[in-house]
Amino acid sequence: MAINKKDAFTQKEQDLAAFAKAMSHPARIAILKVLAQKNDCICGEIVDVLPLAQSTVSQHLKELKTAGLITGETDGPRSCYCINWKAFEKFAGEFNFLFNKLKVQSEKSCC
Repeated sequence: MAINKKDAFTQKEQDLAAFAKAMSHPARIAILKVLAQKNDCICGEIVDVLPLAQSTVSQHLKELKTAGLITGETDGPRSCYCINWKAFEKFAGEFNFLFNKLKVQSEKSCC
């Protein structure tokens, strides 16, 4: 039976890594910018403003939704998406805590 190495890390570390992975593609950043500009749920318009195929945009939307960064609802043949601001607030706080902790540790023992 294989052992998952992720289990050696805290849930918070795993969650931060999953958030970072979801944000690690420029297309996903662009999608989030489009959603933020509209400040409302968007149905289908994302494909019109990005230089990507509909199937590619759908894959990126799926990754963002799986990570909890966006929410989506199906409205007939279309899916509508909104940013999950609570998730961003949570991770912003956790990243700030991590960065501050790393900075303090680095200042104590920098080479």
